[in-house]
Amino acid sequence: MNSASIFLPSLSLMFGTYLVLVLIPWRRFRAYFRHEVGPEDLKCGESNRVPEAVIRPNRVFMNLLEMPVMFYAVSTMIFVTDRVDGIFLALAWCYVGLRAIHALVFLLRNPVFFRFLSFGISNVVLLAMLVRFTIMISG
Repeated sequence: MNSASIFLPSLSLMFGTYLVLVLIPWRRFRAYFRHEVGPEDLKCGESNRVPEAVIRPNRVFMNLLEMPVMFYAVSTMIFVTDRVDGIFLALAWCYVGLRAIHALVFLLRNPVFFRFLSFGISNVVLLAMLVRFTIMISG
């Protein structure tokens, strides 16, 4: 197995994060040109006048910069210590898939239960990666 393959899930999540980043100005400009918001509404974040469809990409983007930091770190540690195997690779792809589902659920319809479920399960998968790696390097 090519050890560098552990970075493919990370790169996928990074590219997905950039796609969400593109949505932020796109939705903000669209709302501006529709006269739904003005410059003052976006001056220091978002005012109460900003529509939910404009707020959501920013929230998704912030989510993609929070917990995934640990995913990137553990993926790097797995690579550096030459511990890449099929289980870590499967867990990594599972994590990325769940984060993609979370982002899509949040962006498209935003049913809180399904958003929470995908977020919660992704954190359990990340915890499994962390625990497994800790056990592997401890013994």
